[in-house]
Amino acid sequence: MSSPNPQPAAPVDQSPAACAAQLKQLFPALFSGGAKPLKLRIQADIQERAPGVFTKQMLSAFLRRYTGGTGYLIALSKAQHRFDLDGQPAGELSQEHRDAAVQELARRRNLTETRRAEEEQQQRQRAQLLHDFSRTTLTPANFCALKGIALEALEPLLEQAREEEQARRAAPPPARRPDPRGQRPGGPSGRDDRHGRPAPRRADQRPPKAKPEAQ
Repeated sequence: MSSPNPQPAAPVDQSPAACAAQLKQLFPALFSGGAKPLKLRIQADIQERAPGVFTKQMLSAFLRRYTGGTGYLIALSKAQHRFDLDGQPAGELSQEHRDAAVQELARRRNLTETRRAEEEQQQRQRAQLLHDFSRTTLTPANFCALKGIALEALEPLLEQAREEEQARRAAPPPARRPDPRGQRPGGPSGRDDRHGRPAPRRADQRPPKAKPEAQ
């Protein structure tokens, strides 16, 4: 009596990063290089082409992360087609999905700008706190009461402000743009560099002396 065929091992759950590496190896035309809009119901295609390799939970977690990435949303906002596992066009991309990607990118951009503005404001407040504390004659407890902060929070805030001030001083100065007004017509030669004409004489400048005629 022949022994039954061995059953393939059940797939083991992997992290989204490990799942991404395996998908890139199995389907490089789709998952290598820049992000491409995925064909609808791509998860079923993966399970059909690579049976027993990925669990449903594993693929779902990876696809949520992959399709929610900023790079994928940028590709989604610009593409005209979706792509299958072989990297071939597989259906047009609807305008509705493109618009949704554009709106999500705008939301993230606004959120990033809001957070940056809040961080800059908090940094300015810490710098002002350090400035005021270095000049106050109050005790730390009275200073904190005046500023409306807890006494135990004062030293961490001051230390952070000192580090930020040190980082600002160590940063290279911004590049200065050349001032177009800094160079007047007429250099040392007294002539306009563009047309070769004599530079206009200032009101306080004496006229040049006439050379004596040769005898």
